[in-house]
Amino acid sequence: MIVVSFVRVMLHLLRGLATAAFIFPWVAATSRDRLSQEWAAGLLSILKIKVDLLPGAEPVHRALIVANHVSWLDIFVINSMQPCRFVAKADIRKWPVLGWLCAQGGTIFIARGKQREVRRVYEGLVNSIEAGERIAFFPEGTTVAQGSLLPFHPNLFEAAIEAQVPVQPYALRYVDARGNLHAAADFIGDMSFVDSMLLIMKTRKMTAQLIVLPTIDTAGAHRRELSQAARGAIADALGYAERAVQAA
Repeated sequence: MIVVSFVRVMLHLLRGLATAAFIFPWVAATSRDRLSQEWAAGLLSILKIKVDLLPGAEPVHRALIVANHVSWLDIFVINSMQPCRFVAKADIRKWPVLGWLCAQGGTIFIARGKQREVRRVYEGLVNSIEAGERIAFFPEGTTVAQGSLLPFHPNLFEAAIEAQVPVQPYALRYVDARGNLHAAADFIGDMSFVDSMLLIMKTRKMTAQLIVLPTIDTAGAHRRELSQAARGAIADALGYAERAVQAA
């Protein structure tokens, strides 16, 4: 069974490569968004991951989207519901095939620990938001096992302040058939992308639950206040205990 799933994923990746190479350069941004959304939904379907949009707020087009970060799956779960340009760590760009596809889909890669890089990305985010693009990032900066949240890095929240748009938090979790947090979704430690993919392929009854939360006004706010407010809203939506979201 896992062999069949693996072959289907490889064929889907090849389809994505062909679409990005031969169709993306010739179609409008709205068409690229639609194709990216369909491709993301197709990948999740092959992996037998159901996506549930739980009751919450309505997505706002002009907003900086922030979400908690569990897995490489997060980008595709959000994109299957609402196409976005993501800010992701530069390591993902090096992943075979998938890294190139993310780049073609408009992902903005950032090298951790380089202040000049943060500034470059920040300026690009402001320009993209002002141009009407939907931008999303994971302020934890890396993935963390479900049940806890890392501190949110505040730097990129400044882009929402300068672009004069609100911040909209998205809360994301992966559950099993009983509604418990699904450990197979965790992408942490020394786990490789291939290891994670194979584990997910062996999994049954995984559901990704996405909750769109109310926007946070940025007028007169400081980036640190915004990061703390977004983190608190996501923690509350996921029902995480206070000790799991304590400050670093």
